[in-house]
Amino acid sequence: MKLHVFRSWCLLLYIDFIMRQRPFLELHRIVREERVASKEATQRSSLEVLSRAMDMACVLYFKRAFCLQRSAALALLLRRHGWPAQMVIGAQIMPFRSHAWCEVHGTVVNDKPYMPEIYQVLERC
Repeated sequence: MKLHVFRSWCLLLYIDFIMRQRPFLELHRIVREERVASKEATQRSSLEVLSRAMDMACVLYFKRAFCLQRSAALALLLRRHGWPAQMVIGAQIMPFRSHAWCEVHGTVVNDKPYMPEIYQVLERC
């Protein structure tokens, strides 16, 4: 578990750097182009373990990790462990809010399961 937390923390730092130094399209490209590792190439950890590791990394991170950073990092982590994760970005109009979360096979893994009902999905990558 400690190794998963460390890797999650490093991904948070990487995504934080991308978000600060590059345009949003670069973050989108990085997440979109990350391939799902083959099951043979990885020791597949459970969704719950990886999601908990990312939660712990967010607690240990030196600043608040917002939903876009957390969801992008989790999507990369899950794909590197053989899970076909998608980062989902949604918005609601009244009052205007936007939010990002991560899904595997259409199921929300790092947020409340009803997020797609609250937010209109704008992008999946």
